[in-house]
Amino acid sequence: MRLYQDMVYSTAARVVGNAAQAEDIAQEVFIRAHARFDDLGRSPTAGGWLKTVAMNLSINHVQRYRKRWSFFSELGRPRDGESDDQPVDFADEWQDPLLGLAAEERRARVDQALEQLPDHQRVPLVLFHFEEVPYDEIARQLGISLAKVKTDILRGRAALARLLSQESQPEDVLFP
Repeated sequence: MRLYQDMVYSTAARVVGNAAQAEDIAQEVFIRAHARFDDLGRSPTAGGWLKTVAMNLSINHVQRYRKRWSFFSELGRPRDGESDDQPVDFADEWQDPLLGLAAEERRARVDQALEQLPDHQRVPLVLFHFEEVPYDEIARQLGISLAKVKTDILRGRAALARLLSQESQPEDVLFP
């Protein structure tokens, strides 16, 4: 458990975007692992099994609450004929808001920004970029169309870029 607890927790936290829920999911993963201890005890594939279970439980958790978050994600959505696709435009000096930061600090800022994204953007974005799940598999796992997956990832990237850009600007630029 000690070898894999960080990996299991971070996998769940990135997908569900909530520390308490990620802890619950991680606990469930290790309860299931304990039940299969004879098979997993010395298995070289135990880490992969734990990561897969963490990912599946996290996706199941998000799907369980899909109706709740899809309702909120529809609020404020543009009406027919309107567009909410705003290009992400960094000022030249903010082209890479994470430039010059240590790896741990970059990871912490990205994780904080990910937590601020709505589930319908965060989950596909995490699955694609962090877990390297292909678009069609994300669509299948989440039970949504391939087009929605691509749209949510695109919008999630833009929102993440805006959050990281805002976070990295000095206070006098943010609040003149």
